[in-house]
Amino acid sequence: MPVERRALLRFITLYFALFSAFGFASPFLPAFLAGRGLGPEEVGFVLGAATALRLVCGPIAGRLADRLRAFRAEIAVCAVLAASAALLYLTAHGFWTVMAVSLLQAAALAPLVPLADALSLAHARPQQNTAGFEYGWVRGVGSAAFVVGTLLAGHVAGEYGLSAIIWLSATALLAIPFAAIFVPAFPGGAESEARHEERPHHPWLMLLRQRAFVRVTVVAALVLGSHAMYDSFAVIRWREAGISPATIGLLWSESVAGEVLVFLLIGATLLRVLNPTGALAILRPGALGGHGSNDRSCGACIGSAAARIHLCAPSPRNHAHHHRHRTV
Repeated sequence: MPVERRALLRFITLYFALFSAFGFASPFLPAFLAGRGLGPEEVGFVLGAATALRLVCGPIAGRLADRLRAFRAEIAVCAVLAASAALLYLTAHGFWTVMAVSLLQAAALAPLVPLADALSLAHARPQQNTAGFEYGWVRGVGSAAFVVGTLLAGHVAGEYGLSAIIWLSATALLAIPFAAIFVPAFPGGAESEARHEERPHHPWLMLLRQRAFVRVTVVAALVLGSHAMYDSFAVIRWREAGISPATIGLLWSESVAGEVLVFLLIGATLLRVLNPTGALAILRPGALGGHGSNDRSCGACIGSAAARIHLCAPSPRNHAHHHRHRTV
């Protein structure tokens, strides 16, 4: 089997375990928290605080992985910690206890996707029509795994209650260390070490001086922020309306199917025909059109928009000074 195909299959395994863990828990977690005695304001505060903490812990973990050259080991350790924190939800009741567990898991979850992306992008082909695999293939499988996880979680939650999603998510998280062992290590060598020594003292300032980085970050923040309330309270609202967990899983999966479509089928063609700027531009009317119809079509439009952002983000390997683009 060619080296590129082996690497692709190993990354697919890692992303399947990673995103199935998210699919098991993410859609139903707000409803689970409400069942732990939290009101709507408290649910929003817990989820918002966890997101804010991830913004801090992600870059710190990336900087640590850069220094220690231990991407796979850090993924494995954080996955085990995240699984352990997930199980603590089962004993947590009340606002402050749930908040503590949520922050602990948020800190452990924060590095998983960025470090996995750093590894996969380092081994993906730098541009189309060259040897290797497309990053979009790996990320598309991850979105498909999220769909599978959400559908399964909906059926299991309907049979055994929302606590079952915690067990499913923890099991998938514990599979991540075994998958991470087999993915290729981050490229090293003498040249890489020399570049590592050239790291700027203030990497955030270096990033903020890059117009492409700032623009993509702003677009991503607007798109992802636009459906934060939808992500947090849709399942609670649907359950109050009498919709079954299995049906909720199906409705939620529809939005993520938009990501799968873009990543696996039309993403590369979209970039060739429209270029990254054009691809980002068309997400705006798509997302607005979704808001004008119903929750399900809104989710599908937002899902495809988020996928386009992933595909349009400039790869560090294509930059003239790619040695300065670290995981941080």
